[in-house]
Amino acid sequence: MHPQFKITPDMRVAIVGASGAVGQEFLRILEEREFPISELLLFGSQRSAGRKYTFRGKEHEVKLLQHNDDFRGVDIAFTSAGGGTSEEFAETITKHGAVMIDNSSAFRMCDDVPLVVPECNAEDALNRPRNIIANPNCTTIMMVVCLKPLEQLSHIRRIRVASYQSASGAGAAAMQELEQQYRELIAGEPVTVSKFPHQLAYNVIPQIDVFQPNGYTKEEMKMFNETQKIMHSDVRCSAMCVRVSSLRSHSESVWIETERKITPEEARCAFEAAPGIIVKDDPSQLVYPMPLETAGHDDVYVGRIREDLAFENGLTFWLSGDQIRKGAALNAVQIAEYLISVGNIK
Repeated sequence: MHPQFKITPDMRVAIVGASGAVGQEFLRILEEREFPISELLLFGSQRSAGRKYTFRGKEHEVKLLQHNDDFRGVDIAFTSAGGGTSEEFAETITKHGAVMIDNSSAFRMCDDVPLVVPECNAEDALNRPRNIIANPNCTTIMMVVCLKPLEQLSHIRRIRVASYQSASGAGAAAMQELEQQYRELIAGEPVTVSKFPHQLAYNVIPQIDVFQPNGYTKEEMKMFNETQKIMHSDVRCSAMCVRVSSLRSHSESVWIETERKITPEEARCAFEAAPGIIVKDDPSQLVYPMPLETAGHDDVYVGRIREDLAFENGLTFWLSGDQIRKGAALNAVQIAEYLISVGNIK
């Protein structure tokens, strides 16, 4: 058992959206990290109710999510069933005192809901008037984990970022569709396009989520707004979010401008000392992070650290991390671990 849980009473934990890609990752991560659970409850839609999953050697059946008292006695509820479901069931989930850690975008920008990445602003989770804590967007999470140690060296004024987001960001069915598209292309069959606006196999799509009036997509505006809220900063972030044909793990090219110049050596030392980051940066040996290698891992991997040639106080780097783990389920579990460690639950 994790040392921080030695004197902590076990929790009654619920997972809403247990059959989805993130829900399944919750099960794996909670078991791997020996999260203190006395009882585990799984909830889902009409389609997934009745399915059974094994956790710590015991079979658990998914219950239908309903407006009733099923959450009475629940300490922590991890929700990953979409924004509409989170909004509809938030009061039902929290009315008996459960802390709802929500993976959707429904509450992220609400003033009375903290938006938390533990490596950056764990303390924000302690002030939650509605007993809801929002998990940020996956690309935002991985970026701010890397920005935090640089912000401590010098204030970051501007961010430019291009994301390279895998099929996993659109869910389990999207991952299956990408694999199906490759099979269909090899067999010379018509290509199935359902989960993406265009064929993703052998392609990249410069659109994630819907376009906004300013020409940016909703995903790109999440990076602008969420970064400011998490970092308590006036930093401005201009993003271009792109879907690529990797199966799992997102990557990002990041350019920042700071008040004073941060050298690549300073940045590398800061990254190496920061929690949740692994530096993999040796271009002479063709060593840099790639999705094939970061998939299934907890940390954000950073490489290609160098001076930005276009701006006097500019620095640029590349990152890659598992969207389903640190970009979603793991971050939520780490929030819960923090609350337990400071005695803020029970």
